[in-house]
Amino acid sequence: MPEGHTIHRLARDLNRTLRPGPVTASSPQGRFAAGAELLDGRELDQATAWGKHLFLDFDGTPPVHIHLGLIGKFRRKNLEAPIRGAIRLRLEGPERLWDLTGPMVCDVVDDDDVAAITSQLGPDPLRPDADPAEFVRRLARRRVAVAAALLDQKVVAGIGNVYRSEFCFLLGLRPDLPANQVSKDTAEQLWELAVDQLKQGVRLNRITTRDPAEVGVAAGRISGDDRLYVYKRDGKPCHRCGESIRLVDIGQRKAWYCPSCQT
Repeated sequence: MPEGHTIHRLARDLNRTLRPGPVTASSPQGRFAAGAELLDGRELDQATAWGKHLFLDFDGTPPVHIHLGLIGKFRRKNLEAPIRGAIRLRLEGPERLWDLTGPMVCDVVDDDDVAAITSQLGPDPLRPDADPAEFVRRLARRRVAVAAALLDQKVVAGIGNVYRSEFCFLLGLRPDLPANQVSKDTAEQLWELAVDQLKQGVRLNRITTRDPAEVGVAAGRISGDDRLYVYKRDGKPCHRCGESIRLVDIGQRKAWYCPSCQT
C-alpha cells in the first residue's frame, strides 16, 4: 500500500498538470460514470492529501475521495494514451492525463464526509496544520508495540510498513517496545524524523532512509540494497554494525530490526 509521501506527491503532481483549465473526466470502466459526469468540464481547484487519503476538489462539485488501497494506481500518461485495463477514472488536462485503476475507494462525497474521514486520522507529518503534540499524546496512550502504533492511522497518518521499520532503526528503538514506554523526547524526535523523511520521499518520489554520507553519494543516487537500513533485509548484515537483520511479526505485519543497534 502506498505510504503518505506517495499520496502527497500525487496531489502535488495532479495540481501541477491539471491546473489551470477545465478537466475532461470519464470512467472507461463504467463504475464511476456518474461521478465522472459531475467532474467533466470542471476545473480542479485543489488536490490534497491526508495520510493515505486523496481528496479532489473541483469547481462547483462535491469533493472526490480516493484511497488506493493495496492495488490501486493513479498513473500519469501522455495525451491520447490508449485505454488499457479497468480504468475507474480518467482525468485529462491540457498536457497530461491520469488513469486511476484498482482503488479501494473512489467516491463522490460531501464536506461532512471529508470531516468524518479526517476526524478518524492522526496528524499527518506532511500537512502544515499538523500538531506534533497531538502525535506525542496519542502515542503515549497506546500500550501496543511502538511499531504497531506507527501503523495505526489514528495515531499518525501516512506511515506504512517501510517507514515504521526504518524509523525504529534510526532512533534505536526495538520495534516491540510498548509505545507508552517511549519517552516524550524520543516521541518528539520520532515526529521530526517522520517530517524530514516523508518530505524527502515526496522530493525523490521513493523511500530512501540511508544517510548519504554512509553511502558516499547524494540521496537521489542511492539505489538497491543501499537505500534502506532494515526493511526486507532479514539475514543481511546491518549497514552500521554488521549484525544480521532480524524479522519479527508485530501488529500482524512483518517488521525488521537490528538486534545490536536497536536496544
